[in-house]
Amino acid sequence: MTGKRILYVSSDLFPFSSENTISLSVLKAAKFMQSIGNDVRIFMPRFGVINERRHQLHEVIRLSGMNLVINDIDQPLLIKVASIPDARLQVYFIDNEEYFKRKAIDEDENGIFFQDNDERALFFTKGVLETVKKLNWKPDIIHIYGWMSSFIPLYIKNFYKSDPVYQNVKIIVSIYNKPFKGYLNKNIIKKIKFDGIKSRKLKLLENPNYFNLIKLCIYFSDAIIKGDLFFPEKIEDYIKVTKLLVLKYYPVEKIETVYQQFYKETVLEQIN
Repeated sequence: MTGKRILYVSSDLFPFSSENTISLSVLKAAKFMQSIGNDVRIFMPRFGVINERRHQLHEVIRLSGMNLVINDIDQPLLIKVASIPDARLQVYFIDNEEYFKRKAIDEDENGIFFQDNDERALFFTKGVLETVKKLNWKPDIIHIYGWMSSFIPLYIKNFYKSDPVYQNVKIIVSIYNKPFKGYLNKNIIKKIKFDGIKSRKLKLLENPNYFNLIKLCIYFSDAIIKGDLFFPEKIEDYIKVTKLLVLKYYPVEKIETVYQQFYKETVLEQIN
């Protein structure tokens, strides 16, 4: 499988974030897919805990400067880039003073889930998708990781459904049994509807916990990769009902050729 455009969107990526199953999986998959001749791009949030000097982040003026409307408020988008050491891979960072300046990921110093995490996720979603459009780069596959990326399938299949950049793109979601502690803001449905999205599946967010967010993400995706061995029965049952393509769990050290085969023999076959 060569010559494909693959977009990875993740809340974690080593070495910019700590070593964990998500950050290492994204790194390993992206490096391998690039090494065999695919065009790979990676997007992640520019969390305040990322050391810009150490990782040599710099702003891309030609991509920055647009405003994204979140809940009827204009928020300026900043785009920064850095390279993964020992790889010809560029990472794009979605940044904004209001949402990502704080020195934390999604909880405060007392372990309390940020009340605006819903808006942070919406800003990240629209920031990624608008920047990809500005790059004039049409992906064949979008592979997403982490709960903060979970609105991307919803927006591609609704808000951007007529945009030629996202026509026929296949969306893969890697799901994990690592729920956040707390709930998204209770007004999240209203904020999504402000963008003109009226899907009945938004009812899942009437109880905006981690697993209902994952269900919404799964519903609008084309394939699922299990990042953990075990999931709650309600998630397993939901996956069965959707009848999506599913790749079972593999440890990080085995994912390279397994992902390549999954992309090629299942996901991309739906395009051809």
